[in-house]
Amino acid sequence: MSTNVLLASHGTDGAKAAEKMALQVCEKGARLHHLLVVPSFWKGMTGDDWLNNGSTRDTFRRYLEDQLSQEVDQHIERVSEQAKQNKLTYTREVVVGEPEQCLLDACKNGQFDLIVMGSPRPKGKQGLRSTMSVKPLKSAKPDVKLLVVPYPDE
Repeated sequence: MSTNVLLASHGTDGAKAAEKMALQVCEKGARLHHLLVVPSFWKGMTGDDWLNNGSTRDTFRRYLEDQLSQEVDQHIERVSEQAKQNKLTYTREVVVGEPEQCLLDACKNGQFDLIVMGSPRPKGKQGLRSTMSVKPLKSAKPDVKLLVVPYPDE
């Protein structure tokens, strides 16, 4: 059992499997720190290849940012509630950037005894496939255990 867990999760099916596992491996009263990374490619998602003027692009950008914000808030609320039900201390960190670097930064800035994350989405599953490598993480924090949870079977 672990007492200070970093959960890298963003709400996909694979990430939800990691969430479930993180809740199982935490001792009662443990700290679950939830890292949610919004990949940096969303910053430039204005659709300017099909939107003809600045006003329309700004409207679309605000709409997209609002949608992403709502999804992030819903995800945080869900994980926070699960942590509360399991009598865990829940903290969260939402960052925009490259997932691999954001995970490294979170590990360097925190004292975790376990990192839990989902495995990459299998080929043939809809959605963005992760190309994140765990090698830099193991090099930067060799003393911290890493649990990569398999993608769930359907």
